[in-house]
Amino acid sequence: MRYTRQAQPRRNGDKRVIRTTARGYEVLRDPGLNKGTAFSEGERAALGLDGLLPPAVTADMEQQLDRAYAAYSSEPTDLAKHVYMWRLHDNNVTLFYALLQRHLLEMLPVVYDPVVGEAIESYSEVFTRPRGVYLSLGDPESVEARLAAFGADGDDIDLLVASDAEEILGIGDWGSNGIDIAVGKLAVYTAAAGIDPYRVIPVILDAGTNNEKLLNDPMYIGYRHGRKRGKEYDAFIEAYVTAAQKLFPKALLHWEDFGSTNARRILDTYADRVPSFNDDVQGTGAVVMAGLLNAVRLSGTPWTGQRAVVLGGGSAGCGIADQIRDQMVRSGLSKDEATRRIWIVDLPGLLTEDLGPDLLPYQRPYARPSAEVQDLARTPCDVVTAAETRWPAMAGLRARAASGDGIIDLATVVAAVKPTILIGTSTTPGMFTEEIVRKMAASVERPIVFPLSNPTSLHEATPAHLLEWTDGKCLVATGAPFDDVERDGVVHRIGQANNAALYPGLGLGVIASRASKVSPEMLQAAAEAVAGQADVSTPGASLLPSNSELRTTSSIVAVQVVQTAVEQGLARATIDEPVEAVRRNVWWPEYSTVEAV
Repeated sequence: MRYTRQAQPRRNGDKRVIRTTARGYEVLRDPGLNKGTAFSEGERAALGLDGLLPPAVTADMEQQLDRAYAAYSSEPTDLAKHVYMWRLHDNNVTLFYALLQRHLLEMLPVVYDPVVGEAIESYSEVFTRPRGVYLSLGDPESVEARLAAFGADGDDIDLLVASDAEEILGIGDWGSNGIDIAVGKLAVYTAAAGIDPYRVIPVILDAGTNNEKLLNDPMYIGYRHGRKRGKEYDAFIEAYVTAAQKLFPKALLHWEDFGSTNARRILDTYADRVPSFNDDVQGTGAVVMAGLLNAVRLSGTPWTGQRAVVLGGGSAGCGIADQIRDQMVRSGLSKDEATRRIWIVDLPGLLTEDLGPDLLPYQRPYARPSAEVQDLARTPCDVVTAAETRWPAMAGLRARAASGDGIIDLATVVAAVKPTILIGTSTTPGMFTEEIVRKMAASVERPIVFPLSNPTSLHEATPAHLLEWTDGKCLVATGAPFDDVERDGVVHRIGQANNAALYPGLGLGVIASRASKVSPEMLQAAAEAVAGQADVSTPGASLLPSNSELRTTSSIVAVQVVQTAVEQGLARATIDEPVEAVRRNVWWPEYSTVEAV
């Protein structure tokens, strides 16, 4: 929620002061103003709160936090806990973030991923209070007016998170319900990095939905139309970017959970025009790179000797492939040599040039020449049915299916390539079988295997199985949280390649520096900063830092991003000390003094 303009938070040195014309219940009903029993006697008198609150004045928020946590803990399900937290947010924003920050490791999966997916599926039923801005392709002329209705001036907004909700987590297309993805993402930005929650906007770009359940649900709150594409969709996105740039010229535009046919294309279109970031493409690639930097050091094989197989050719998988390629280039290979060391396997098997128009632009550099793979065995598979949603152009796939040629599957690729790195973004459980992993381990001393699909039920393999099948030699990181694994007296800490370790700090660095764009070098600086927070000096150490230290990790990431932006001439703010620039932009969940005007 936003304050009215009269209630904008203002800084007095490092002390936050809120000046407001609101009185009485207006104050208590504004979640940005409300402090409950923490209002001082002087504030109560000035704001007309005498008699509207119990007489006891809470000197700090400790009692409020204890009471709120007890209420949270009493909720019977994770979804009920999710709803409780957002109702707390609608009542008292500061208390919400103080509670979330205190119990970050426990509450982050409830407030955001994975429980947010369940909330989105039930959104029309649990919808309570609107948050953010709803933009509809059915009314494209109103885009600027709707953004302006948020009530913020140009200097008031640092960050907008927008989604068209076509590919949400592991649940797919959820139309306007996807606003919760943007809301939850911003909550992580604030809890993990201290992004000011009063200087952000969650946005849903409602282009319709192909989800028949929603289209036939009388309670559905979104644009009731099949998902639109092509020129009409592109004009809608252009209208959003134009309006956002006009109204909030300093803001970072974050793109979230777009379909694979749009995610990279939108990012490439606007990357040099506005500060622009896609967490599914760039964030996933960078945080995985953080884990890989540590894994490659431990493996003893230099980057120039690595061979990577990526299972999953969507925006996340190819984003990771791009990061691996760029790291190999930094290590001495040419771009072409580095690209040839990466093999991508998707629903139609190994991506090859004979797929032609079915390949998306960002997949084409990794397609293997037909002559190179002509001797590899092919497995019969109905690739057409399985690939309809990810592969909108189907000519090559239909021809392959009709000819009976089949696909070059993962097992065949691993046997032929003998990869040193195996990455999973397939959202298909069990794809890293014992046979495949043992085949890989037979040729590699320290195989690097990252099953990254989440939630946990979609993992390609468990860390326990990977360590068992490789006699404890495997270097593992996962996309979902897993317990430690003890084997032969060594406790293996399983690091989670959670984007929350990277994108909040990256965003804070972009905001602090007012960077004109998010460059590859800034992403690399963020990845190296995350990698540096993991101590890998002991056997079985996690390849990535714990999520329990997100505020520290985010600050370190932000400083490195600011420094890189300055070095590249991308910082639009005057930066003398990167550490101080970051500190001055961090918001903490502490009650402000509220002054009546």
